[in-house]
Amino acid sequence: MSKQTYRVCFCFRRKFGPTSSEAPEGIKALFRQYSENEVMSVDQLQRFLIEVQKEGGATREDAQGIVDKLREQRHLNVFQRKGLTLEAFFWYLFGDINPPLSPNLGVHHDMNAPLSHYYIYTGHNSYLTGNQLSSDCSDGPIIDALKRGVRVIELDIWPNSNKDDVHVLHGRTLTTPVELIKCLRSIKEHAFVASDYPVVITLEDHLTADLQAKVAEMVTQTFGDVLFSPGPECLKEFPSPESLKKRVIISTKPPKEYLQAKEITEKEVDPQKGKAADEDAWGKEVPDLRQDIANDDKDDDDEDDEDEDDEDDSAGGDKPQKNAAPEYKRLIAIHAGKPKGGLDDCLKVDPDKVRRLSLSEQQLEKAVVTHAKEIVRFTQRNLLRIYPKGTRITSSNYNPLIGWSHGAQMVAFNMQGYGRSLWLMQGMFRANGGCGYIKKPDFLLKSGPLNDLFDPKAPLPAKTTLKVTVYMGEGWHNDFSSTHFDLYSPPDFYARVGIAGVPADRVMKKTRALEDNWIPAWNEEFEFPLTVPELALLRIEVHEYDMSEKDDFGGQTCLPVSELRSGIRMVSLHDHKGEKYKSVKLLMRFDFL
Repeated sequence: MSKQTYRVCFCFRRKFGPTSSEAPEGIKALFRQYSENEVMSVDQLQRFLIEVQKEGGATREDAQGIVDKLREQRHLNVFQRKGLTLEAFFWYLFGDINPPLSPNLGVHHDMNAPLSHYYIYTGHNSYLTGNQLSSDCSDGPIIDALKRGVRVIELDIWPNSNKDDVHVLHGRTLTTPVELIKCLRSIKEHAFVASDYPVVITLEDHLTADLQAKVAEMVTQTFGDVLFSPGPECLKEFPSPESLKKRVIISTKPPKEYLQAKEITEKEVDPQKGKAADEDAWGKEVPDLRQDIANDDKDDDDEDDEDEDDEDDSAGGDKPQKNAAPEYKRLIAIHAGKPKGGLDDCLKVDPDKVRRLSLSEQQLEKAVVTHAKEIVRFTQRNLLRIYPKGTRITSSNYNPLIGWSHGAQMVAFNMQGYGRSLWLMQGMFRANGGCGYIKKPDFLLKSGPLNDLFDPKAPLPAKTTLKVTVYMGEGWHNDFSSTHFDLYSPPDFYARVGIAGVPADRVMKKTRALEDNWIPAWNEEFEFPLTVPELALLRIEVHEYDMSEKDDFGGQTCLPVSELRSGIRMVSLHDHKGEKYKSVKLLMRFDFL
């Protein structure tokens, strides 16, 4: 194809997109089945919604509503008075009114259980704009996270250089600080933009008693009645998200004496340290547990990652501390701390009080090998927070399913660490209306009939099989330049489809690459047996095959299988940061067998 011909074809695609002639044969066959004289009536559309889309409660009014919306959106003469032509039917299937997750579902989980019964959308070092060693600290990433529905914000608080005010920064690094008060005010302003459910602020405290008192004053004045402050004693049971709507909660260890931070010189910091050589433009493949443990055995010197996890004198952390600021202690609603001793002590369940425990991703990976059931039991009443290991200098992330499958509520992620792990996090929290709280499956909340606890590694029979048909894709000609993928020819796209979940369900498959086509029509089917569909995420990626270099990224999304709608659906794709493309989308079909 000549350069001029290629550009003409590209401009045509950008203006008009796919037409009914490009509809997959399977779509045309369904139209013929549910139409008469090349017109699908409202009654026939209703039958299609019930039988193919599995919308059992679909009414004639619902079908009429689809026709009316299409008429509003399109001004071309492709409608008949009594129904839809093939062109209009294709527009419905491939349009924004037909997403894979129901836009009407909203918050539908029971929100009246204790906080420990929910996965909570959790950030790590929420103030960092980039890497963990030398990037700027700002309230900007905090605002962005809250707008996305993140419900747990972490702040590391340190004295300023004059020891008379409080800054937020990643301690013992070259990160530039931001004032605590600025972060608090931004949290107040944006806390409930995306969700009414509670925001938890986890504080990593490196302050003297007088500065703790100053923090208490700042927090109290900033949040006022919005602050949930039950008093200095540990809670006997966590309140529910419903009861804490539009409230802000403070979680940290009860205060102890201030430890002077060691100064660090610029020579000691290498911002590139820890960057994986094999990371590509969209990040490494999400590792499984065995891979992680094998890698971590090489870096055991990182076992004591610096976080808010220094040992406390008691499990609940309620032993009086020297020079403690009482007004600061009263702010702490969720007590954190790690008791002295080994994992057995850490995971003891106290019937009279609840607390939060933090483990690094490495500590969790090793703990699930020897204490998997104890972790599940602990998280039925208490909160478990997992945080990235200290060698993740570039703000990369880890496999969140290891924590989720053992009941960990707060799997803390670097929200600026774009890549496949973060795509899973974003996909998980699309569930339950995107409110940032997802009810854990019942099998993680209670014991079985023989007092047994869930083990994600145990062999289980498949509960269901998800059949996925990848029909076609389009929109790249609108969101990318004509030369983005190849200088003189259309792209060669292929799709990757798979499951993230418990080890037995985890798999990735891919279509063939279609040469020279801006609107690829793969028409390929895949089947995924699922042993634990409640924890399964459907992963979808598109790449452009490049014979001489790394394949180019063409979009991705991740969807919770528990809320996936059966039938033929339009699946919007997102960029590597998780922002939805304007036009790039796939036409897919989902069937549960």
